Amino acid sequence: MRDGTPLTGDFGQRLRHLRTRAGLSQEALSHAAGVSVRALADMERGRTRGPQRRTVQVLAEALGLDDAEAADLEKSAAVGRPRPRTADGPAAPGTLALPRDIKDFTARGPALAGLLELARDPGPDRPGVSVVAGQPGLGKTAFAVHAAHRLAPHFPDGQFALDLHGMDPEPTTPRDALARLLGALGIADAAIPAGTDDRAGLWRSMTGDRRVLLLLDNAVDESQVGPLLPGAGPALTIVTSRHSLAGLESVHRTDLALLRREEAVELLTRIIGPERVRAEAQAARDLADLCGHLPLAVRIAGQRLLSRPHERLSKLVARLAAEGRRLDGLQAGSLRVRAAFALSYRQLPTDTRTFLRRAALAAGADFSPETGALLAGLSYDDAVACAEELTDAGLLQSDAGAERYRFHDLLRLYAAEQVAIEDGPEIRDAALDRTTRWMLRRATAAALHFDVEHEGSPPGSAYDGDPDPDGAPAGREEARAWLEAERAQWLAALRRAHDTGRHQQVLDAAQAMHWFSDLNQHWEQWVEVFQRSADSARLLGSRRDEAIHLNYLAWSYNMCVHNPHSALTSADAALAAARDCGDGLQEGWALGYGAGALHRQGLVPEAQARLRAGADCLASQKSAQARLAELTILNSLGTLLRQAGQPVEALETHRRSERICRAGIPGRTDELIALYHAVARQQIGNDLAALERWSEAEPPLRQALAAFETAQMPAWAGPARLDLGHVLSAMGHPEARATLLAARDDLTGLRSPRQAEAAAALSTLEEATAAR
Repeated sequence: MRDGTPLTGDFGQRLRHLRTRAGLSQEALSHAAGVSVRALADMERGRTRGPQRRTVQVLAEALGLDDAEAADLEKSAAVGRPRPRTADGPAAPGTLALPRDIKDFTARGPALAGLLELARDPGPDRPGVSVVAGQPGLGKTAFAVHAAHRLAPHFPDGQFALDLHGMDPEPTTPRDALARLLGALGIADAAIPAGTDDRAGLWRSMTGDRRVLLLLDNAVDESQVGPLLPGAGPALTIVTSRHSLAGLESVHRTDLALLRREEAVELLTRIIGPERVRAEAQAARDLADLCGHLPLAVRIAGQRLLSRPHERLSKLVARLAAEGRRLDGLQAGSLRVRAAFALSYRQLPTDTRTFLRRAALAAGADFSPETGALLAGLSYDDAVACAEELTDAGLLQSDAGAERYRFHDLLRLYAAEQVAIEDGPEIRDAALDRTTRWMLRRATAAALHFDVEHEGSPPGSAYDGDPDPDGAPAGREEARAWLEAERAQWLAALRRAHDTGRHQQVLDAAQAMHWFSDLNQHWEQWVEVFQRSADSARLLGSRRDEAIHLNYLAWSYNMCVHNPHSALTSADAALAAARDCGDGLQEGWALGYGAGALHRQGLVPEAQARLRAGADCLASQKSAQARLAELTILNSLGTLLRQAGQPVEALETHRRSERICRAGIPGRTDELIALYHAVARQQIGNDLAALERWSEAEPPLRQALAAFETAQMPAWAGPARLDLGHVLSAMGHPEARATLLAARDDLTGLRSPRQAEAAAALSTLEEATAAR
């Protein structure tokens, strides 16, 4: 006997005596050993008679036992562990020990915390099953094994791991899996029932009151997992699968995301050592990015570098930077990213495989089921079904709010490889051409919702309406939403149409986009759109169309990318084309766009001269289009006059513009004229502000801002709000600060050159306020 502790006897009595001798409550010992209070209570009450060796070790350390006392405690635990017998005598249990933990395991803190919480408090209202699912390469198995080792002390009755071979051609059957699990509990082969249901019943009865941890790795579906789950009781089961196993009810779900960049670099550091990473810190970050922050890819890159201690990280970065060689570079021994993707790909049904690989041809970061259907040659409903199946399989990620899907970058490369292997260039090109035709027809139809001059099809075009009238966007709001969501896709279609010689389709789409582009002046892509349409017009031999689209191009250089030199070149080319074909309207526009470019280069007298010439040219035209162009030219001329220190003449010019708006323009809607009137009011307000007639300037600026906001034109509303903020600030108005703050945020979001002006005005106002 040692300090009153019996040398032999029940493990629970011995543990309770040692805890009491140490002056520890169950809660204190639980905290020190990392074993749950419930598990300790079960041990001391005799419900758990033979905890596992690792559990005994952490308890001995927490109790401060010497080697002899720790050995005695282990001996009493061993007595309580099951010693099953077969018909022929004693037999050891079949082992399903946990796989080796990975020492360089990185991140996943919140996910681990969630499982630890389950282990500490497995109450009746808490699920005894956690599903770890997700795309290939996320490290689901590594996470589950690491978690199981961390959780082991909470499950003194045993920890068992079983690979269900879900990616194999013939996954483990529930019947065979149950035989192995029952064998691990010490049931002799002869005593294991023959049927699956009977085996499942015996398994549940034997685990009903035991604190066991079960790791079911690589499950294929719910029917494989269901019979293996313990019933009600303190057991915890961790299931990993590439499928979501959405049919499993009342389970805890552990969602593993891609690593953050810093976590990916940390994993790389733990594999190859901090010295190499510190020596090439930027290369390490670049390598993490090229791996797409996918744990498997980062690990492969790390293992490859570890096996080549003298190789620089930058060398591997250079190799992986070439997309065509990236998957080849991400292999180290038997570890291969391509192989991980292939396992899942080979299991897919034929249509779903087709959908996955063809979706890699979609442009942009994500794609819609419509695009996937067009590329794969499937119906919309079949495409949705394929996309959902791929999401459940972890091969696509779905958008949280919209019906859109995205690839991981590396998986997209793999899918694109399969297009080359399984489809070939002819089938690929046919899929792209089919998608191009459909996308441009839909984009043209959607954009025409914003074209004030549209009365049916574009004159002289082959445009034949939306390709799916029943599913077409209805009204401006839906049209705008579609055009913005599918921007990358219809732009790619425009490129392909241009490059494959379908120039009339390019012209139709770009012409339809003209008015829509005003709503999104911050899109730099308009330069490419109108560059390609101007080129298509030239190739079709239409000088008039060339003048029109060169004018659009000059506008985009001026307004979208703020490149006045290129704008002037395009405007001069448009002017020449307009004069060649005798088109006075396009001549007036070209003079106006050229003036804008000259003004932005600081050539104010030259800009004024062009604007006056443009106004004179347009005044002689009788069309409604000429009146709209004249309004634009007059507003621009007045602005230049004000900026040149001639606010009185500027005000007169803008009043002239306002008179045209009030008179109305035949054939043009009230809504359109209201926008032009709003522009005139904005400039009248600025003219009055230049004359320091602040109280008179406020109302027209407020009216202009309200009109732009009603029309949902943020590119126009932002500058108007800044103009109003200047006036309110000069007046000492209480709304000045809020107005300038909103203007600064709006203009920053629009990447407008005036964002600095807004920030400066806000700073000046705040300094003046603080000084009072």
